[in-house]
Amino acid sequence: MRKLSTGTEFDRGLLGQHCWLELANGDRVDLPVDRWTDGCDLGDTVLLDACDGPTLDIGCGPGRLTAALAKRGVVALGVDSSPTAVRLTQERGAVALRRDVFQPLPGEGRWHHALLADGNIGIGGEPVVLLDRMRELIAPEGNVLVELEPPGRGVRREAVRLLPGSSGPWFGWAWVGVDAIAEVAMRAGFRVDWTTSRGHRWFARLERS
Repeated sequence: MRKLSTGTEFDRGLLGQHCWLELANGDRVDLPVDRWTDGCDLGDTVLLDACDGPTLDIGCGPGRLTAALAKRGVVALGVDSSPTAVRLTQERGAVALRRDVFQPLPGEGRWHHALLADGNIGIGGEPVVLLDRMRELIAPEGNVLVELEPPGRGVRREAVRLLPGSSGPWFGWAWVGVDAIAEVAMRAGFRVDWTTSRGHRWFARLERS
C-alpha cells in the first residue's frame, strides 16, 4: 500500500500501531505492516530474483526489499516520504531517500529496475500516470516490477485515508488486478513481459513497448 504523503498514522503503524485504510464508502482495508517490517518471504523472492542491476524501490516502507537487494550486492535506493520508513530502511543498512516519487530523483533515466511492491501501483490513484513516471526513471532497456491484485479485480480507484486518526487527509489510491495490467501498461507505453504468482501474491514485469 501507499507509503507516500500519508501523515503520521503510517509512521505509527511502522512502529507497531495497528492502522488501516478507510475508503470513502466506509469500507476498511487493514494494512499488513507486520509483513512489511519483517524479513522477505517467498513472494518477495520473485521481485528480488528479477533485479540484477541498479534498482529503485518506490514506496520502500521499512526497507525489507531495499536491504535484501543490497545484501545481494545489487545497487538499490529506497524512496519514501515517511521519515520513519526512511530511518528504518537505513537502520537495515540500506540507502533510502525521503522524497515523493514525482519529485526529482537521483539517476533518472538510468535505473535498470523500478519496484512497485506491496500494491504501490496504486500510488496517487492513477496507475497510468504513475507508470508514465516510471518511464522517466528507468533506462531505455529497464523494466518495472509490479505487485498486483488477484485475477478478476480489474482496476479500482478510490479516495482513502489512513486511520486511526481523527482528521487524516484523503488521498487517491488504486488497485490493479493481474488480468487488467496489460491494458494499463499499454496506455503508459509498456507491455507485459510476464506474470506470476507466489501463494496469494501476484506479480508482473513490464517492459517498454
